[in-house]
Amino acid sequence: MKRVKIALLLALAPLQALPAAPAKSVTAAVANTAARSADNVKLDESRKPAELLDFLGLKPGMRVLDLFGANKYWAEIIAPAVGPKGQVIVWQPSQFMNDKRRREFAAFAGKQRNAMIMSSPFEAPSFAPASYDFALMNLDFHDLYWENEKNKIPRQDPDVWIRKLYAAMRPGAVVGIVDHVASAGSDTRAVVDKLHRIDPVVVRADFERAGFKLEAESDLLRNPADDHSLNVFDEKIRGKTDRVVFKFRKPAA
Repeated sequence: MKRVKIALLLALAPLQALPAAPAKSVTAAVANTAARSADNVKLDESRKPAELLDFLGLKPGMRVLDLFGANKYWAEIIAPAVGPKGQVIVWQPSQFMNDKRRREFAAFAGKQRNAMIMSSPFEAPSFAPASYDFALMNLDFHDLYWENEKNKIPRQDPDVWIRKLYAAMRPGAVVGIVDHVASAGSDTRAVVDKLHRIDPVVVRADFERAGFKLEAESDLLRNPADDHSLNVFDEKIRGKTDRVVFKFRKPAA
Protein backbone atom coordinates (compact mmCIF):
# COMPACT_ATOMS: atom_id res chain seq x y z
CA MET A 1 0.00 0.00 0.00
CA LYS A 2 2.86 2.37 0.86
CA ARG A 3 4.40 1.76 -2.56
CA VAL A 4 1.11 2.70 -4.25
CA LYS A 5 0.89 5.93 -2.27
CA ILE A 6 4.49 6.86 -3.06
CA ALA A 7 3.95 6.16 -6.77
CA LEU A 8 0.79 8.28 -6.72
CA LEU A 9 2.57 11.18 -5.02
CA LEU A 10 5.40 11.02 -7.54
CA ALA A 11 2.90 11.03 -10.39
CA LEU A 12 1.14 14.08 -8.98
CA ALA A 13 4.34 15.99 -8.15
CA PRO A 14 5.12 18.92 -10.50
CA LEU A 15 7.73 18.07 -13.09
CA GLN A 16 10.83 20.23 -13.40
CA ALA A 17 10.62 22.23 -16.60
CA LEU A 18 13.06 21.07 -19.24
CA PRO A 19 14.58 23.45 -21.81
CA ALA A 20 12.42 23.55 -24.91
CA ALA A 21 14.00 22.49 -28.19
CA PRO A 22 14.40 25.31 -30.73
CA ALA A 23 11.59 25.64 -33.25
CA LYS A 24 12.11 23.37 -36.24
CA SER A 25 11.97 26.26 -38.70
CA VAL A 26 14.80 28.07 -36.91
CA THR A 27 16.86 24.92 -36.45
CA ALA A 28 16.50 24.08 -40.14
CA ALA A 29 17.51 27.60 -41.19
CA VAL A 30 20.64 27.50 -39.03
CA ALA A 31 21.54 24.02 -40.29
CA ASN A 32 21.14 25.01 -43.95
CA THR A 33 24.71 26.27 -44.19
CA ALA A 34 24.70 26.00 -47.99
CA ALA A 35 22.25 28.93 -48.07
CA ARG A 36 24.33 31.04 -45.69
CA SER A 37 27.64 32.82 -46.12
CA ALA A 38 30.67 30.96 -44.78
CA ASP A 39 31.77 33.94 -42.68
CA ASN A 40 28.39 34.07 -40.98
CA VAL A 41 28.31 30.34 -40.27
CA LYS A 42 31.60 30.73 -38.39
CA LEU A 43 29.84 33.05 -35.93
CA ASP A 44 27.30 30.43 -34.85
CA GLU A 45 29.46 29.01 -32.08
CA SER A 46 29.63 32.32 -30.23
CA ARG A 47 26.09 33.50 -31.02
CA LYS A 48 24.05 30.29 -30.54
CA PRO A 49 21.37 31.54 -32.96
CA ALA A 50 18.87 28.68 -32.67
CA GLU A 51 18.82 28.80 -28.88
CA LEU A 52 18.69 32.60 -28.83
CA LEU A 53 15.81 32.94 -31.28
CA ASP A 54 13.93 30.19 -29.47
CA PHE A 55 14.36 32.04 -26.16
CA LEU A 56 13.10 35.26 -27.73
CA GLY A 57 10.09 33.50 -29.26
CA LEU A 58 10.56 33.92 -33.00
CA LYS A 59 7.62 32.34 -34.85
CA PRO A 60 6.64 31.76 -38.50
CA GLY A 61 4.62 34.61 -39.96
CA MET A 62 6.26 37.35 -37.90
CA ARG A 63 7.33 40.67 -39.37
CA VAL A 64 10.85 41.20 -38.05
CA LEU A 65 13.05 44.28 -37.73
CA ASP A 66 16.73 43.27 -37.87
CA LEU A 67 18.70 46.23 -36.56
CA PHE A 68 22.25 46.80 -37.87
CA GLY A 69 21.91 43.62 -39.95
CA ALA A 70 23.51 44.43 -43.31
CA ASN A 71 25.96 41.56 -42.94
CA LYS A 72 22.91 39.26 -43.33
CA TYR A 73 23.84 37.08 -40.37
CA TRP A 74 20.39 37.14 -38.79
CA ALA A 75 18.49 37.70 -42.02
CA GLU A 76 19.87 34.47 -43.50
CA ILE A 77 18.34 32.61 -40.55
CA ILE A 78 15.22 34.62 -39.78
CA ALA A 79 13.88 35.04 -43.33
CA PRO A 80 13.45 31.30 -44.01
CA ALA A 81 12.38 30.70 -40.40
CA VAL A 82 9.44 33.14 -40.52
CA GLY A 83 8.40 31.69 -43.88
CA PRO A 84 6.56 33.21 -46.84
CA LYS A 85 3.90 34.78 -44.60
CA GLY A 86 6.59 36.52 -42.58
CA GLN A 87 9.18 39.11 -43.48
CA VAL A 88 12.54 40.40 -42.26
CA ILE A 89 13.42 44.05 -42.76
CA VAL A 90 17.03 44.94 -42.08
CA TRP A 91 17.77 48.47 -40.94
CA GLN A 92 21.33 49.68 -41.37
CA PRO A 93 22.58 53.17 -40.42
CA SER A 94 23.55 55.06 -43.55
CA GLN A 95 26.96 55.75 -41.98
CA PHE A 96 27.66 52.01 -42.29
CA MET A 97 26.19 51.37 -45.72
CA ASN A 98 28.20 51.14 -48.91
CA ASP A 99 27.78 49.85 -52.46
CA LYS A 100 29.30 46.45 -51.67
CA ARG A 101 26.80 45.81 -48.88
CA ARG A 102 23.92 46.94 -51.10
CA ARG A 103 24.97 44.57 -53.89
CA GLU A 104 25.44 41.63 -51.56
CA PHE A 105 22.09 42.16 -49.87
CA ALA A 106 20.35 42.62 -53.21
CA ALA A 107 21.72 39.26 -54.35
CA PHE A 108 20.48 37.64 -51.13
CA ALA A 109 17.05 39.27 -51.39
CA GLY A 110 16.78 38.09 -54.98
CA LYS A 111 16.78 34.54 -53.66
CA GLN A 112 15.05 35.17 -50.32
CA ARG A 113 12.04 37.20 -51.40
CA ASN A 114 10.75 38.01 -47.90
CA ALA A 115 13.93 39.94 -47.01
CA MET A 116 14.62 43.62 -47.65
CA ILE A 117 16.96 46.33 -46.41
CA MET A 118 16.46 50.00 -45.61
CA SER A 119 18.78 52.71 -44.40
CA SER A 120 18.64 56.09 -42.69
CA PRO A 121 21.08 58.08 -40.54
CA PHE A 122 21.99 56.39 -37.26
CA GLU A 123 20.71 59.37 -35.29
CA ALA A 124 17.44 59.51 -37.27
CA PRO A 125 16.08 55.97 -37.65
CA SER A 126 13.13 55.74 -40.00
CA PHE A 127 10.77 53.00 -38.78
CA ALA A 128 7.16 52.70 -39.87
CA PRO A 129 4.88 52.91 -36.81
CA ALA A 130 3.20 49.79 -35.39
CA SER A 131 4.76 47.59 -38.08
CA TYR A 132 6.80 44.87 -36.39
CA ASP A 133 6.14 41.79 -34.25
CA PHE A 134 9.77 41.16 -33.35
CA ALA A 135 13.04 43.09 -33.37
CA LEU A 136 16.61 42.05 -32.67
CA MET A 137 19.56 44.29 -31.82
CA ASN A 138 22.68 42.18 -31.49
CA LEU A 139 25.84 43.74 -29.99
CA ASP A 140 24.93 47.25 -31.11
CA PHE A 141 22.76 48.85 -28.43
CA HIS A 142 25.79 50.35 -26.72
CA ASP A 143 26.46 52.41 -29.85
CA LEU A 144 23.54 54.66 -28.95
CA TYR A 145 25.99 56.12 -26.42
CA TRP A 146 28.85 56.34 -28.90
CA GLU A 147 29.98 59.42 -30.79
CA ASN A 148 32.69 59.34 -33.38
CA GLU A 149 33.69 62.15 -35.69
CA LYS A 150 35.53 59.87 -38.13
CA ASN A 151 32.43 57.73 -38.70
CA LYS A 152 30.11 60.78 -38.61
CA ILE A 153 28.28 59.52 -35.54
CA PRO A 154 26.97 62.51 -33.59
CA ARG A 155 26.14 62.49 -29.90
CA GLN A 156 22.52 61.42 -29.52
CA ASP A 157 19.88 60.88 -26.87
CA PRO A 158 19.24 57.12 -26.44
CA ASP A 159 15.79 57.83 -24.98
CA VAL A 160 14.67 59.50 -28.21
CA TRP A 161 15.99 56.59 -30.29
CA ILE A 162 14.30 53.92 -28.17
CA ARG A 163 10.98 55.76 -28.23
CA LYS A 164 11.10 55.55 -32.02
CA LEU A 165 11.70 51.81 -31.75
CA TYR A 166 8.82 51.52 -29.27
CA ALA A 167 6.49 53.27 -31.72
CA ALA A 168 7.57 50.91 -34.51
CA MET A 169 6.59 47.79 -32.57
CA ARG A 170 3.07 46.40 -32.56
CA PRO A 171 1.30 45.87 -29.23
CA GLY A 172 2.63 42.66 -27.69
CA ALA A 173 5.79 42.69 -29.84
CA VAL A 174 9.15 41.42 -28.59
CA VAL A 175 12.50 43.20 -28.74
CA GLY A 176 15.63 41.12 -28.13
CA ILE A 177 18.80 42.85 -26.96
CA VAL A 178 22.22 41.21 -26.82
CA ASP A 179 25.23 43.25 -25.75
CA HIS A 180 28.74 43.09 -24.32
CA VAL A 181 28.69 43.49 -20.53
CA ALA A 182 30.52 46.34 -18.78
CA SER A 183 31.32 46.51 -15.08
CA ALA A 184 28.49 47.75 -12.91
CA GLY A 185 28.35 51.45 -12.18
CA SER A 186 30.75 52.45 -14.95
CA ASP A 187 30.46 55.74 -16.83
CA THR A 188 28.39 54.66 -19.82
CA ARG A 189 29.68 56.95 -22.55
CA ALA A 190 33.32 56.64 -21.46
CA VAL A 191 33.18 52.83 -21.35
CA VAL A 192 31.37 52.61 -24.69
CA ASP A 193 34.03 54.81 -26.28
CA LYS A 194 36.91 52.84 -24.77
CA LEU A 195 35.62 49.25 -24.62
CA HIS A 196 32.32 49.07 -26.60
CA ARG A 197 30.56 47.59 -23.57
CA ILE A 198 27.55 48.63 -21.50
CA ASP A 199 26.24 47.96 -18.01
CA PRO A 200 23.09 45.78 -18.30
CA VAL A 201 21.42 47.97 -15.64
CA VAL A 202 21.60 50.90 -18.08
CA VAL A 203 20.07 48.85 -20.91
CA ARG A 204 17.15 47.70 -18.77
CA ALA A 205 16.48 51.18 -17.39
CA ASP A 206 16.53 52.71 -20.88
CA PHE A 207 13.98 50.24 -22.27
CA GLU A 208 11.69 50.37 -19.28
CA ARG A 209 11.73 54.16 -19.37
CA ALA A 210 10.47 53.96 -22.98
CA GLY A 211 7.56 51.73 -21.92
CA PHE A 212 8.91 48.23 -22.63
CA LYS A 213 8.56 45.51 -19.99
CA LEU A 214 11.40 43.11 -19.24
CA GLU A 215 9.89 39.67 -19.75
CA ALA A 216 12.97 37.51 -19.35
CA GLU A 217 16.76 37.44 -19.18
CA SER A 218 18.97 34.57 -20.32
CA ASP A 219 22.47 33.52 -19.32
CA LEU A 220 22.88 31.74 -22.67
CA LEU A 221 25.81 33.95 -23.70
CA ARG A 222 27.30 34.79 -20.31
CA ASN A 223 31.04 34.18 -19.81
CA PRO A 224 32.32 34.53 -16.23
CA ALA A 225 35.90 34.30 -17.52
CA ASP A 226 35.52 37.75 -19.12
CA ASP A 227 36.53 40.36 -16.51
CA HIS A 228 35.03 43.24 -18.58
CA SER A 229 38.34 45.11 -18.78
CA LEU A 230 39.19 44.47 -22.44
CA ASN A 231 37.94 46.17 -25.57
CA VAL A 232 35.55 43.73 -27.26
CA PHE A 233 37.75 43.75 -30.39
CA ASP A 234 40.81 42.63 -28.44
CA GLU A 235 41.80 39.24 -29.86
CA LYS A 236 42.09 37.80 -26.35
CA ILE A 237 38.32 38.13 -25.85
CA ARG A 238 36.81 38.80 -29.29
CA GLY A 239 33.91 36.43 -29.93
CA LYS A 240 33.98 35.28 -26.30
CA THR A 241 32.76 38.34 -24.40
CA ASP A 242 30.34 38.13 -21.50
CA ARG A 243 26.97 39.04 -23.04
CA VAL A 244 23.64 39.95 -21.56
CA VAL A 245 20.45 38.75 -23.30
CA PHE A 246 17.23 40.63 -22.58
CA LYS A 247 13.74 39.90 -23.86
CA PHE A 248 11.58 43.02 -23.74
CA ARG A 249 7.92 43.21 -24.68
CA LYS A 250 5.73 46.12 -25.67
CA PRO A 251 2.54 45.90 -23.58
CA ALA A 252 -0.43 44.53 -25.51
CA ALA A 253 -2.68 47.31 -24.20
